[in-house]
Amino acid sequence: MELRHLRYFVAVAEARNFTRAAEKLFIAQPPLTRAIKQLEEEVGAELFIRKPRGLDLTAGGEYFLGQAQQILDKVAATVDDTRRIAEHRKTVFSIGFVPSVFYGQLPLMVRRLRQNKNLEIILHELKTREQVEALKSGKIDIGFGRLRIEDPDVEQENLFDEPMIAAIPASHPLTRHPPSLKELSEVPMITFPAGPGPNFADITQGLFHRRGLRVHVIQQVNDVQTALSLVASDMGFTLVPEQVRRLQREGVDYMPLEDDNITTPVIASRRRGENPNAVMRLTNTILAELVENRLTGRYP
Repeated sequence: MELRHLRYFVAVAEARNFTRAAEKLFIAQPPLTRAIKQLEEEVGAELFIRKPRGLDLTAGGEYFLGQAQQILDKVAATVDDTRRIAEHRKTVFSIGFVPSVFYGQLPLMVRRLRQNKNLEIILHELKTREQVEALKSGKIDIGFGRLRIEDPDVEQENLFDEPMIAAIPASHPLTRHPPSLKELSEVPMITFPAGPGPNFADITQGLFHRRGLRVHVIQQVNDVQTALSLVASDMGFTLVPEQVRRLQREGVDYMPLEDDNITTPVIASRRRGENPNAVMRLTNTILAELVENRLTGRYP
């Protein structure tokens, strides 16, 4: 089996049509059809259901697609890292993160890692589920998010639980006292990120639903910066992790919640069973110190 077979298969699986896939790959259709047939013979299973007007993936094909995409992503990441190392003679260390965790101490971790002149630090903004796939493909070495996702190839560590606070338009009546969730449920809500879950938006809305409260989501946006801009425009409120308070925004007041037990976790994700190299050991040491600072109230 060659890499080209995997590339051909992914192209056909995404196009669900041999002709369109051949055009995308800039090859003729007959050799593409033969290559897919050879692949199926080597795998020992049919990957596609042939129909008069296109193709569908079999159950085996669905599984093979996910694995093939991971292999190709891993190869691409390896090639990119090799080029960077060849050009700069540096070790590449890639970090995935959701934006809401990067307003606290994690930038300090990156800053300290960058003090090592032999390291090339690459940052990728990724949702937690995307981080899991990126870890498996080798695109990143560690990820920081807020969702627990079960995957046999990835281990997750709950670093600490962070209080949730409300971002409310300045001079709104709810800025006079710590608001309850019931009071907030009567105000239009802005959530982030947009798109399919599970994500931080599901966490925040779930807080209300579990208490039997209904919320009126007036807008879904992709990031916390946009959400705060809408709050400043007096469109509604949003719930954010406490460390977002460091992001000062005119027209926005940050208020603690009446129930101070409402928290959201900060989770580190790593590849399971992998022996940590020198860079990962250094990262873990720095991370342990920063978490201790957080838990004991000491901030550098």
